[in-house]
Amino acid sequence: MLRPDEITAIIKKEIEGFAKEFDSYEAGIVTSAGDGVATVYGLSGVMANELIEFSSGEMGIAFSLMTDSVGCIIFGEAHKIKEGDTVKRTGRVMNTPVGDSIVGRVIDPLGKPLDGRGPVETSQTRRIEHVAPSVVERTPVKEPLQTGLKAIDSMIPIGRGQRELIIGDRGIGKTAIAVDTVLNQKDKGVICIYVAIGQKASSVAQIIQKFRDYGAMQYTTVVFAGASDSASLQYIAPYAGCAIAEHFLYSGRHALIIYDDLSKHAVAYRQLSLLLRRPPGREAYPGDVFYLHSRLLERACKLNDKLGGGSLTALPVIETKEGDISSYIPTNVISITDGQIYLETALFNSGIKPAINVGLSVSRVGGSAQISAMKKVAGRLRLDLAQYRELAAFSQFSTDIDKSTGAQLLRGAKLTELLRQDQYEPLDATDQVIALFSGTKGFLDDVNTEDIKKFEKGLLNFMRTNHPEVIEEMKKTLAISDDTEKQLVRAVTAFKNLFAAGVSK
Repeated sequence: MLRPDEITAIIKKEIEGFAKEFDSYEAGIVTSAGDGVATVYGLSGVMANELIEFSSGEMGIAFSLMTDSVGCIIFGEAHKIKEGDTVKRTGRVMNTPVGDSIVGRVIDPLGKPLDGRGPVETSQTRRIEHVAPSVVERTPVKEPLQTGLKAIDSMIPIGRGQRELIIGDRGIGKTAIAVDTVLNQKDKGVICIYVAIGQKASSVAQIIQKFRDYGAMQYTTVVFAGASDSASLQYIAPYAGCAIAEHFLYSGRHALIIYDDLSKHAVAYRQLSLLLRRPPGREAYPGDVFYLHSRLLERACKLNDKLGGGSLTALPVIETKEGDISSYIPTNVISITDGQIYLETALFNSGIKPAINVGLSVSRVGGSAQISAMKKVAGRLRLDLAQYRELAAFSQFSTDIDKSTGAQLLRGAKLTELLRQDQYEPLDATDQVIALFSGTKGFLDDVNTEDIKKFEKGLLNFMRTNHPEVIEEMKKTLAISDDTEKQLVRAVTAFKNLFAAGVSK
């Protein structure tokens, strides 16, 4: 028989040990879902870009904040979400994993590995959206970022912290320039992030293999949102890549990010906006498509010394149609960036690679970051080439060409051939200076055009073997003194005599 006092004691003990944990959160209900987006009723306190969780376990972010509903974009398997499902806030804004351990990896915009090497081991994260540094936090661009391409480093130089647009039609070498620039950063202390947006998986796999073949994956991260991925992943890909790059920027290091390409990014954003019934504007893009890219590209900068002096250089890629740079997205991005490298289909088809149109290409700040030696040898190069192309166009209509015009046409043809460069063969800055010195000083004027590539290769080998002190002096000072110039003239003259005699062929 249980006594009443024993029963009372047991009940009191159970009451004292009872602790109920309540989980409170703000929830809403899916009113419509489909095509990777959902409209949710409720969630009145949700933040822009806040992560939300659906009852099916899928994640999304709050994309459009309206009076009585929230438009959400969905990551993962959107077909699992249906009308009537519950949605809850997480209180966390969208972020992505960052850190040194992410270098050398291939990931998707959510930080999930795609290279089969296991999970990304890092505890650090950054918000994918971040306010760009203010004017007082920046410093002028004054350090060169060498691409390894003679045509760019001599005429359209890029500095650390610059935003230089690569623009042109499909299949004429935009990605090739970006890849060569990454390969040229080896042993230069620059971390590279290559963001592939809407590209074919096979094309990106080839690029990654080239990075591995040339040892570039040691300092490169690839963020991939492919053509088969949802528009929501393609939309956040460049912001996630920029957040990864900013980790190095704010730790005082140098980073290079390539957005390949922002045309497909704008199309993905247009798709999401139209699905969520945002008002369409020109070419059916939403009204804030300019802000889409400006808030991304403004995050590239050179920080002042108080903030560590780090830099983030951006090379966005834009695809044009039939060479039309006056359409909506190209004009927007041209106005945001610090210059553009314009690739022309006609030049590409004529065998000039990289197919850079010197007249339409410009670097608005890179000149101050160009090394002194390059300035000295390439000072008139841009003007000479521009005059050559104009004269070449007019000379087609006339057979009567005076001596000076003929000399200009000859020099222009030799320089054009000298600036041709095969893919995956970036050149060191001093090698570029020596090659351009031979061209701008007239040493190539009497060399057959088809022999110029042989001449250039032989000259560089000759300089490394017989005059390494000249190369070392140029690397040390980044300039050409009067004494160095005399040594270069003697060396190039000596090699030219050997070349003419057939010894170095």
